[in-house]
Amino acid sequence: MCNFLRIDYEQLRQRVLEGGSDEEILEWCFVQGHRPNEMQVRVWNAFAEKLGWRDPAARTVARVNQRLGLGGELATIFECIDADEGRFNQGNKV
Repeated sequence: MCNFLRIDYEQLRQRVLEGGSDEEILEWCFVQGHRPNEMQVRVWNAFAEKLGWRDPAARTVARVNQRLGLGGELATIFECIDADEGRFNQGNKV
């Protein structure tokens, strides 16, 4: 995502630690880096939605499954994030 928005991860990390809403931080990203157009957003969303499903990020998904004891329930990076943030219930995706 940082590459897509053309921002430095450490700068984003520091900005997040300063606080603010998701919308404020996203606007900061656009000002500091790149504001994608509608088509770029669609392409990014299609890519990100499947990240971790049968690609090099699958190893990360497997590690999160193991760490959380989910036995393979998680299939994508987004599901890993949801699980880490309490929005994924085993057997019932929220």
